[in-house]
Amino acid sequence: MTRAIRFEGSYPALITPMRGGALDETAYRALVCRQIQGGSAGLVPCGSTGEAATLAPAEYKRLVQIAVEEAAGKIPVIAGVGTNATWRAVEEAHVAAALGADALLVLAPYYNKPTQEGLYRHFKEVAGAVRLPIVVYNIPGRTAVNIQPSTIARMAKDCGNIVAVKEAAGSLDQVSEILTLCPAGFTVLSGDDSLTLPMLSVGARGVISVVANLIPKDTARLCSSYLRGDTEKARKLHLEMFPLVKSLFIETNPIPLKAAAAMMGLCAEEIRLPLTPISAESRTKLRAALKSYGLLRR
Repeated sequence: MTRAIRFEGSYPALITPMRGGALDETAYRALVCRQIQGGSAGLVPCGSTGEAATLAPAEYKRLVQIAVEEAAGKIPVIAGVGTNATWRAVEEAHVAAALGADALLVLAPYYNKPTQEGLYRHFKEVAGAVRLPIVVYNIPGRTAVNIQPSTIARMAKDCGNIVAVKEAAGSLDQVSEILTLCPAGFTVLSGDDSLTLPMLSVGARGVISVVANLIPKDTARLCSSYLRGDTEKARKLHLEMFPLVKSLFIETNPIPLKAAAAMMGLCAEEIRLPLTPISAESRTKLRAALKSYGLLRR
């Protein structure tokens, strides 16, 4: 029996702490606990923010396992599945399900640039292989292909466990079209922190967030404030968070995020090639944003 999940609120796309080339499990567990205490609606390990493309299979398994252990049923774990071979995505989905993940965040295949028909068949194959709820991950800036709203609607209608999309195409028109075409109850989650509030205003229900790694409580409050009708509070939080959010994308994510987490003492500043440490110029700007938000004392 699959666990019923109401996809609503703030879901951190967890970073993967590393030290000496290996996973830093102690730091990772602390980050997960911080998210649970901060009011996050769920956990998303092994996404692009978690450097999933650089993880060994054993590391992937361990990260999902730890997230499931620490969540302990209190909040759901949505494991990232991101490969450009459908058979490999099915294998990864089986692994995540066996480890106790509650749902999957399935990335559109990257590099191959499939057609809309290819995208549909890819997601249908993964959906048919597991019983877990699936969140489609549309991020054309990383995958080089946009999943069209009509394709998402086709998936949602034909596959009962494709229930949501993390929409990171940067288009409110696309969000509106998805919600117009998809069956009632299909959920849109923002995939861009700077667009969470605008997306909520047209019908999204939350965010799979980068900035929540640093400020879980405020990210959760933004979503909950809007969803309970306190739009002024949500707008205030959005405007306060906006400069911090923008600073986290001055270089490729998660380069600035890893640097920020290190400045805050959350983990070591270690990132895997082909990503590289943040530049000195960007570090200065990032530190200023963290200080302005009150996350650093000096």
